[in-house]
Amino acid sequence: MNSLVGERLSIITSKAQTTRHRIMGIVNDENFQIVYSDTPGVLDPQYKLQEGMMRFVQSALQDADVLLLVTDVTEQTMNHPQTLEKIARMDVPVFVLINKVDLADSETIEKLMDHWKTLIPRAVVGAISALHKFNTENLLNYIVDALPESPAYFPKDELTDKPMRFFVAEMIREKILLHYKQEIPYSCEVIVTEYKEEPHVVRIRTEIMVARDSQKGILIGHQGKMLKRVGIESRKDIEAFIDKKVFLEIIVKVDQNWRNDESKLKRFGYLD
Repeated sequence: MNSLVGERLSIITSKAQTTRHRIMGIVNDENFQIVYSDTPGVLDPQYKLQEGMMRFVQSALQDADVLLLVTDVTEQTMNHPQTLEKIARMDVPVFVLINKVDLADSETIEKLMDHWKTLIPRAVVGAISALHKFNTENLLNYIVDALPESPAYFPKDELTDKPMRFFVAEMIREKILLHYKQEIPYSCEVIVTEYKEEPHVVRIRTEIMVARDSQKGILIGHQGKMLKRVGIESRKDIEAFIDKKVFLEIIVKVDQNWRNDESKLKRFGYLD
C-alpha cells in the first residue's frame, strides 16, 4: 500500500503480525479516487486483541470492490484455509500479487504464479516488487479499470482516515518490532497520551503497555539504553513525517491482561 499510495502509512518489518489495524490510504487523481485498506495478516486468534484484528480483515473483505491478496516468493498458500476459500468465492475482481520477485528466479516465479492460479482460478496473478516499484504502475492501471464507478468517499485532499496520534504510536511500535525478539513486540501496545503543538515544537507523551514486569525490564534495557534507542529513532521518523521538531517522552507500564481486556481494547481501537 505504501508503494501505491506514495506515502509510508503502514509500518514495515520482517516480523509476522506487524500490521494490527485496518489502515486506509487514499489516492486521488483527476478521474478517480482509490481507497486502499491495509489489513492485518490472517491468523487464528489467541487473544481478544487478535479477534479484533481479524474483524478488521472481515470488514475489509465485506466492503471491498477489488481485492489484492499480497503474498511473496516464499509462500505457497495462506495459513488460514477458510479465508482463502472465502476469497475464492468472492464476487469481486481478485488480484494475487507475488511480491519480492527480485529475490527469486523466473522459473520459481512462473511456478508460483501457476500454483496460485490453481488455488484461485478466477484471480489475476501478477509478479511485483513493491520495494523496486516493479509492475506497480501496471497494477494501478488494472485497479482503476476494475473499480466500479462511484462518487468519491473522501475529500480530494485527504490521504488517510487515521489521526496523527495513530502514526506516532505506529512509528514507535515499529522500532519495538525491529529491536526486540521473541514475545516482546507482541506483548506491547503504544498509546499517545498527549500531543501538544507549540510554535516551534510538538510535545508528545506516550506509554508502552507490556504484559509482565520482566518484559518491562527488557524493554527499558540496562541503564535505559534500549528504550533510549527506541525513542531517538522514533523521534527522527516522527519529525520527518510531520516536518517539525519533536520532544518525545516514553514511559513503560505493566498490564498483565491488556490483550484480553475489552474496555482497553475498545480504547485502543481494536473493538467497537
